[in-house]
Amino acid sequence: MVTNGLKWLFLIIGTMIGAGYASGRELWEFFGSESGLAIILFAILFIVSCTVILKISYKFQSSHYIPVLQTLMGKQFTKVYDVMIVLYLFSTTVIMLAGGGATLEVIHLPYWFGIGIICSLLILLFVWDTKGMTSMNAFVIPILIICLLTVLFAFQYMKGFPFEISLSEQRNWPAALTFTALNILPLIAVLSAIGKEIKHEGEIWIASIGSGVILGSISFLYNESLLQVAGEIILYEIPLFAILKHYPYFMVLLMSGLLWIAIYTTAAAGVFGLVSRFREYVKLPVWLLATILLMTMVPLTTFGFSTLISILYPLYGVLNLYVLAAILLYPILRKGTFSK
Repeated sequence: MVTNGLKWLFLIIGTMIGAGYASGRELWEFFGSESGLAIILFAILFIVSCTVILKISYKFQSSHYIPVLQTLMGKQFTKVYDVMIVLYLFSTTVIMLAGGGATLEVIHLPYWFGIGIICSLLILLFVWDTKGMTSMNAFVIPILIICLLTVLFAFQYMKGFPFEISLSEQRNWPAALTFTALNILPLIAVLSAIGKEIKHEGEIWIASIGSGVILGSISFLYNESLLQVAGEIILYEIPLFAILKHYPYFMVLLMSGLLWIAIYTTAAAGVFGLVSRFREYVKLPVWLLATILLMTMVPLTTFGFSTLISILYPLYGVLNLYVLAAILLYPILRKGTFSK
């Protein structure tokens, strides 16, 4: 039970900690000053959301997200959100592929060679079906977390841990709702695909509470660190590099590697969600289905998706609040319906 619970925990964190989160850009956009309460609320909302999604998934022994969406939203709304999730996963994965190619240009590898590497590793991952995904997360996510926490703790140690939390200055608490909502679609897509593999309800509690506490702690420490360099963040596309500017160059290379791992885990989660959705319609090996999906994505990395994302992401932000509300209200409105 504990082993499986930790496996799902790393899957959740791998889905959440994408390039935007690891770089600090996503946290800085939503949180910043007066956000201590917001981050605590985010951790609580995240724990509740993961618990509800996993319990529904466990109840229906689901292998994709449609049964979970229908339970939460009803059949009519499910059709809308089904399209949204596919678009979200597809567009996000395309952006991650492009980011993977661009990141490796730092070490002077050609852009297309970098995309070829990340695609090859993604295909290789799915040779082992869902076990490949969970095994990969169990290996790389602890490394990613340790590296990130080491940098943040070292930075805070140099600054003397100057945390300042005032209960009267917590006006940014609504950010907890929007931050959780914007991350809810990939969570539904990925966690709904493992319902048939959950053997014990205790796995759900380990994964949900553990991931919420870890992500809440990292988010708080990261946000406090970014506040220390707030005046310099505008000079950096990646806020993390504002923290790293006083570190040796090898640390910049190390953290660039960390960002690439975050890109890879996000791309893997996107492909995992898409493969889980389409595998019942396309009777192909998982790795071959993943290959076909990636082949359709690669040409699109040349176009740039800034316009598409500028339209879709605000739309996701609004519509996802409804999904988040449905998840939070589910245990209250349908008490006792979690039993298998």
